[in-house]
Amino acid sequence: MSMSTALTLEPLFGFNTRRDIPISIIHRSSKPKTLLLPPPSSLSSSTIIKSSSWSWSVSHKLHAPKFEAFAANTDTLEPLQSSDVLFSKIFPINRTELLEGKIFVRLDQGKDLRNWELTVGCNLPGKWVLHWGVSRLDDVGSEWDQPPRDMIPPGSVPIKDYAIETHLKKSTSSSEGDDFHEVKIDLTSNSEISAINFVLKDEETGAWFQHKGRDFKVPLVSYMKEDANIIGPKKGFSFWPGALGQISNILLKSEAMHNNDQNDGKQSSEPKQGNSQLEGFYVELPITKEVTVSNSISVSVKKCAETANNLLYLETDIPGEVLLHWGVCKDDMRRWEVPPAPHPAETVAFKNRALRTKLQSRDSGKGNSAEISVGEEFSGFLFVVKLDDNNWLNDKGNDFYIPLSSSSNSLTSKRKDQSEAVQREVTKVESQKESTSTFTDGIISEIRHLVTDISSEKTRKTKSKEAQESILQEIERLAAEAYSIFRTNVPTFSEETIVEPEAVAAVESETLVSPEAPKISSGTGTGYEILCQGFNWESHKSGRWYMELKEKAAELSSFGFTVVWLPPPTESVSPEGYMPKDLYNLNSRYGNIDELKDVVKSFHRAGIKVLGDVVLNHRCAHFKNQNGIWNIFGGRLNWDDRAIVADDPHFQGRGNKSSGDNFHAAPNIDHSQEFVRKDIKEWLLWLRKEIGYDGWRLDFVRGFWGGYVKDYLEASEPYFAVGEYWDSLSYTYGEMDHNQDAHRQRIIDWINATNGTAGAFDVTTKGILHSALDKCEYWRLSDQKGKPPGVLGWWPSRAVTFIENHDTGSTQGHWRFPSGKEMQGYAYILTHPGTPSVFFDHIFSHYKSEISMLLSVRQRNKLHCRSIVKICKAERDVYAAIIDDKVAMKIGPGHFEPPSGSQKWSSALEGRDYKIWEAS
Repeated sequence: MSMSTALTLEPLFGFNTRRDIPISIIHRSSKPKTLLLPPPSSLSSSTIIKSSSWSWSVSHKLHAPKFEAFAANTDTLEPLQSSDVLFSKIFPINRTELLEGKIFVRLDQGKDLRNWELTVGCNLPGKWVLHWGVSRLDDVGSEWDQPPRDMIPPGSVPIKDYAIETHLKKSTSSSEGDDFHEVKIDLTSNSEISAINFVLKDEETGAWFQHKGRDFKVPLVSYMKEDANIIGPKKGFSFWPGALGQISNILLKSEAMHNNDQNDGKQSSEPKQGNSQLEGFYVELPITKEVTVSNSISVSVKKCAETANNLLYLETDIPGEVLLHWGVCKDDMRRWEVPPAPHPAETVAFKNRALRTKLQSRDSGKGNSAEISVGEEFSGFLFVVKLDDNNWLNDKGNDFYIPLSSSSNSLTSKRKDQSEAVQREVTKVESQKESTSTFTDGIISEIRHLVTDISSEKTRKTKSKEAQESILQEIERLAAEAYSIFRTNVPTFSEETIVEPEAVAAVESETLVSPEAPKISSGTGTGYEILCQGFNWESHKSGRWYMELKEKAAELSSFGFTVVWLPPPTESVSPEGYMPKDLYNLNSRYGNIDELKDVVKSFHRAGIKVLGDVVLNHRCAHFKNQNGIWNIFGGRLNWDDRAIVADDPHFQGRGNKSSGDNFHAAPNIDHSQEFVRKDIKEWLLWLRKEIGYDGWRLDFVRGFWGGYVKDYLEASEPYFAVGEYWDSLSYTYGEMDHNQDAHRQRIIDWINATNGTAGAFDVTTKGILHSALDKCEYWRLSDQKGKPPGVLGWWPSRAVTFIENHDTGSTQGHWRFPSGKEMQGYAYILTHPGTPSVFFDHIFSHYKSEISMLLSVRQRNKLHCRSIVKICKAERDVYAAIIDDKVAMKIGPGHFEPPSGSQKWSSALEGRDYKIWEAS
């Protein structure tokens, strides 16, 4: 599922459509557009906007900061406000905040009472575009067509031959200053049209918003086909995020999530009726959008004439409660110390290593400030800023550092020392490690104490179950705080920072030297794996997909595939399998449990390992609680609401807070609960033994901490495992940024949290390939250091590269690869390091022979997940590289020939805008 499942949102880049669409991920720009926002209180009121004969109820408000924010510092040593100011510095800070609003959809009769009018509106700021088309009565699946000309609003733009894009315009009835935009479509009587399909796109961020992870569908007939994703009267509707969006789901109708077979049967038996049977409706759906807010922290230092102490004045325009974690140091190593009293008001000791001071509101009411006195024996002042449990601010991965002067120094020497201190901030990596450990050592010590306490025999006998659970929750909280501090103090990842465990390194070394008898690591397999995704979005519809796939096992083996990824096997609310219900019920739309065992055995006989697609983030409930909320589970794992995270507002969970991003379409499982982890481990082991799965494809892993994944993988001991960490790339004003380090860093962080026990789909590489090939910008395929710009450029052994899957391609088309350029994409991933994944639809298409030849080149030259890439060209119209000095390749219309010399090259394969050579 991930982005998959009939209920997700996903990223899309550039210009694609929903048949060719990117979807909902919220894009962060590395050069954010400054947005000046009023304080939260001023944004929480509702306004009524009149439109025609009905009204919109509009409200949007600003949420607290959502996640990480990092400071970029700028020295301001020269401008001194007065002669007694010895030092002054301003740290600009960009913070991410969530702006909440609504999307409005209304269907109403037109003025002549024969036709209808569809209105779609949004009250958040942005450049909103409606991407839409129509379905016709004889369409199969989710086909789109362009509407009749008389339905298309003026100024609309056709997208190929199946969609229209219409910009939302500011409502003429909205009051001045409102951000409400809308578009109206006249739905003329047409007996051939069965529905209007649409998605909403924000051009500023590149985010796409959908309904249940699929297109909005407004029916124009009184019946709809099975599985139609409709909105309208008496229908359940909802927004939720896919791998990457942030949309609330408070309007979710639980009954609609749990398929009502009886109602479906009644609908299918009704006779077809025309537009005259339509009912008008009006729905409001909550939506959130990330915006970047610019703030700053300024620090000035003066000398106290009476005590000779250094007086620091710190102020910031960050609103709300701000906590200052601070200490002092006496030398260049910047070891944190707690200075002697007096300390500012509302200051407490933090683990006896630092002080924590709550900043006071400034007299103006805007921002916060503090005044701190530090003795002249100290040479520096260190601090970080805490906004909430998950949001720490620091200086480019380091602690903020302010150099202090002693009374014996002249102003000239002070400025010299300050300049040297600034240089040390960039070069002293070891001192950064010291300050990080200062924070975390105390936390680790406390965790050890708590673990010892709860594990002792005396504790087990004397403490109640509730008391023990309380201790475990405290351990969870401390671990999360330690990780948060660690994460915000780690500099941007570079390949040199990867230090794998000695045993793993030895295994990998043997793997590459002796592929005939390889050692296995769950993050890499043998290192020579080639993955086939063995299904698409429509595979469930035949009802016997396992048997159909079984017939292709020998052929897939002949191509050279070593691993096949099967669809989710569990009983599911959605037919595709990504809304699991009873985990032990393996009778799905793809086939029954016996057929599943049969297809696994067939692949094993063909020499191919099999991955199960497991959905661990969420699970659909069987029963309602006393409040009518679906949060009680049935089947063999009959969990109650303690298994659901407490911070998902839709399912009234009594567990702990989520360790990741919530997926709002179904109850998010609380993996911090011991009984949950125990049951999941037992289930994975049962799947390994009963079905014969060799490993896992892990769905929507953004939803829970990677440390839990490590736990599950160590228990189930898979041959190979890959996680779907789907996140948004960075865009500036609709254009993809060249630097995508922040994006791949987040994927690297997740892999690291699993201790390298799992790989991850290289979404970064897919996104960059999209832009490079679609716009002829092949220079994007080299980062600032001349390496591949995706995860495979930083941690290639854990990068699972791909160009298409069941979400991005197939009939969903959330983020379809540039048409006609698929073989350029495969020429890239099948010659480069990482573990390549090939999509089922491409294997059995007109690309079959070319893909087969590329696979032969990879195998013949023993290219693997750690192969060495030398980029020869990355220019506007051509990218070229040499891999392991064995294979040369180029993609793009530009010219390239491998360098002549001691090595002779012969052409191995050539196609449209790509060519492959092999060393003789």
